[in-house]
Amino acid sequence: MSCYLFRRNRLRWKFLLIAVGAGLAGAMPAVGHAESPPGSLSDTSPDDVAAEIDRLIEAQIGSPEKLAPRASDEDFLRRVSLDLAGVVPTPNDVTLFGLNPAPDKRAALIDQLLAGDDYAEIWASYFSDVIFLRATEARSRINQPVFQQWMAERLAENAPWDEIATDLITATGSVREEGSVALVFAHGGAPEELAAETSRIFLGIQMQCANCHDHPTDSWKREQFHELAAFFPRIQVRPQTAGDVRTFVVSSADDFRDNRRRFDPEQIFRRLDANRDGELVKREAERVPGIGDRFDQILANADADQNGSLSLEEFKTLRRPPMNQPGRGSAEYYMPDLNDPAAPGTRMQPVFFVTGESLETGALDLQRREALAESITSPENEWFSKAFVNRIWGEMTGQGFYMPIDDIGPERTAQMPEVLDLLAAGFTASGYDIQWLFRTIARTDVYQREIRTIDPLDAAPFAAASPTRLRSDQVYNTIVRVLGVENLAGQRTRRGPGANGPVRRDPARAAFAELFGFDPSTPQEDIVGNIPQALFLMNSPQLNALINGNADTKLGRILKEHDDDRDALAELYLLALAREPSDREIEINLEYIAEVGDRVEAFEDIQWSLLNSSEFLSRR
Repeated sequence: MSCYLFRRNRLRWKFLLIAVGAGLAGAMPAVGHAESPPGSLSDTSPDDVAAEIDRLIEAQIGSPEKLAPRASDEDFLRRVSLDLAGVVPTPNDVTLFGLNPAPDKRAALIDQLLAGDDYAEIWASYFSDVIFLRATEARSRINQPVFQQWMAERLAENAPWDEIATDLITATGSVREEGSVALVFAHGGAPEELAAETSRIFLGIQMQCANCHDHPTDSWKREQFHELAAFFPRIQVRPQTAGDVRTFVVSSADDFRDNRRRFDPEQIFRRLDANRDGELVKREAERVPGIGDRFDQILANADADQNGSLSLEEFKTLRRPPMNQPGRGSAEYYMPDLNDPAAPGTRMQPVFFVTGESLETGALDLQRREALAESITSPENEWFSKAFVNRIWGEMTGQGFYMPIDDIGPERTAQMPEVLDLLAAGFTASGYDIQWLFRTIARTDVYQREIRTIDPLDAAPFAAASPTRLRSDQVYNTIVRVLGVENLAGQRTRRGPGANGPVRRDPARAAFAELFGFDPSTPQEDIVGNIPQALFLMNSPQLNALINGNADTKLGRILKEHDDDRDALAELYLLALAREPSDREIEINLEYIAEVGDRVEAFEDIQWSLLNSSEFLSRR
């Protein structure tokens, strides 16, 4: 680092440390299900359900002094804008919202944000992280932008959650064209992986340990896990070349009318023997994926005369492919024998572990997956609505009824189970209306309370809002808004197919997500910043070039428009933190400007410090 940069960073850190003491950096979070009927639900009006939620929580907490007061308009505006649009409000938005005397302005703002394009974009990004950050198929990332576009379209049209879940479970098609194949392709069509992720995402129940053994405390056993996996064996994920583009297609093995002929060695040999000389060599085998890359191994096992090629009789000695071929379309699913991994295993009948609903073996692929989707999304299955409610409630309020948010079930204990039952019942009655759920949660006093920094052991659940770390897209969106640019790549963004298609990811956003992304199912206390993230915010050439008060940047324009340092500070704080600076912060800043002796340099350091503050990176 140059002497100049070292001096600048030393001054910046001095300012940041002083500002933290004054409250600039904000507070980050410190490091059971009882059976009871839902509360009184006269209808599914978001206002009525929100009021009943607050009544139940206040009654359980008991002492009004334990409840945090309502957050200020500034804090509410920033919070709900980040949650429902993925970006901080503009300074003009903050001013106008504060001046608006309408008593229902918060409810109106919630409706306005849910009707905007940004709502669909930010939550499509969220569900992309839910699916792809646990992907076991590395090549599935080629489907990610297609999935985000598809998911954004479904959210924009307010498709119900049961329809979206059904689409994800039953999808087929090209991974470059069909966003709904994301879940299947993320795990290469492997039945065991799909069983585990289907249960986690749509039921909130973690079953992956039952792949190998019965869990000592959970109800679900190994046999039930593999009965769930038996809904997925006939999925086929196969490579496909369209022109110069190599892609993959998710299909059903049932699409091949005569499945037995696929394993006819004479037919396969004739297809591979291009020159019809009766001998199969490596050059010919390389034309077929799955055979050419294993031809040396095949030769070692079947080339009896050691001449470097295979005759038809030698080819016939090859063993038929094993019954379990994840992602290749096996007719049935077999639970592996742990004592003899080479054995065929036990053929499993498809059975949904929650209700015991089953299909006969021999059912076609889409029959299996459609039956499973119907069982999962049934109003009779309480875990489908509870899993989604718990996920969205946890993301919006900072703490779930169950934590972690994707590890619920009959052996887990929920906080405030009556509230969860009420909200889940309302969500089901609404027809799994996703916007209904967001609208209801955002209207509660729970969501709109101030944040309190208190000992978690003394805190009553949901008595105050909880600070949470922003997801990568929220941080990126806010940085580019604060710096007044479209993106950090210095390029104009382009829209996807269609006049109203979502904005495609720019290279800088994708790189930023790699650096700042985290699995949104992770508990907040486990989400911490790291050194690469801090180094990017402190020393990124892109950021430093845009924090330039002498150029035509957002900061440069603020300094030109505001000769008074107090006015410039107010504008900068409104821009970065959606609030005005406190008297103490103004005092610290003015002292720092005087100490530096160069107005532009000092304001560059102030903007740098705001971008590096924990308040900027968190939702207050």
